[in-house]
Amino acid sequence: MPVKIPNTLPAAEMLTRENIFVMSNERAEHQDIRPLRVGIINLMPTKETTETQILRLLSNSPLQVDVFFIRTGTYLGKNTKKSHLDEFYITIDEVIASGARFDALIVTGAPVEKLAFEDVKYWDELTRIMDWADKNVYSTMFICWAALAGLKWHYGIEKRMLEDKCVGVFEHRVTDVHHPLVRGFDENFLAPHSRYGTVLKEDIVKQEDLVILAESEEAGLHLIVSRDGRRVYVTGHGEYDRDTLKKEYERDIAQGITDSFPKHYFPHDDPKSEPALRWRSHASLLYANWLNYLVYQNTPYNLLNLSCAR
Repeated sequence: MPVKIPNTLPAAEMLTRENIFVMSNERAEHQDIRPLRVGIINLMPTKETTETQILRLLSNSPLQVDVFFIRTGTYLGKNTKKSHLDEFYITIDEVIASGARFDALIVTGAPVEKLAFEDVKYWDELTRIMDWADKNVYSTMFICWAALAGLKWHYGIEKRMLEDKCVGVFEHRVTDVHHPLVRGFDENFLAPHSRYGTVLKEDIVKQEDLVILAESEEAGLHLIVSRDGRRVYVTGHGEYDRDTLKKEYERDIAQGITDSFPKHYFPHDDPKSEPALRWRSHASLLYANWLNYLVYQNTPYNLLNLSCAR
């Protein structure tokens, strides 16, 4: 949460230059507080696991968050019980038809990277809600495949397929230390990746609306954000548990996939060793910064007054 200080305090200017969030007494006195409404479009096959992973990160903020789980209607998947979906989820089209509005929206990754976007069964649904979100959500975070999909739909940036899977825990460099989304980040930090697709830096920098916040020499671009903060693209998986990459590797080996050994993950590259959890703090900070600086500090108290059409 911000430090509340008088506007005229000499430290205010210095703290602002150092990317420390300060709030004037006047602004604080006029703030209204309510729970944030956050929708989560869960495209992962193991939905219950993904629910826990994302909720864990959302809970690391002092802000109260009301969560709404959303699923596709055209594709149910085989790994989550229908009773679970019926009890806890609403469909994308039900959200659109309901007239609901959210402060924030998260769109997870999905194991469909090798398909052309148009060949994904729920592509039409996803594009409908991406267009809907531009008018009814203040800020949307797209994760992994969803980041590639969002960049394609919003900016026409093509997904590039990799020769080998980008998988492991990679070091990243913050490229814009003054952006509030990376406030408090170390200059270098770790994050997991698990994907077959990517976007090229040269395609991103052509878009005046996009800012690159973090990248890796090995894994490429990691954090990309629109200049108004209303679209956040995360190519990695900061929400992953300690053993998620291990389980994915074991699944791939069982299916005869041989290019998915995670780099910089197992101690001494021994898949029998327990991996260290080395990315949780920055993942938590990313979500806390997003909710606070890009959502809470900007979204209206009454969502009926949400005016964010692009």
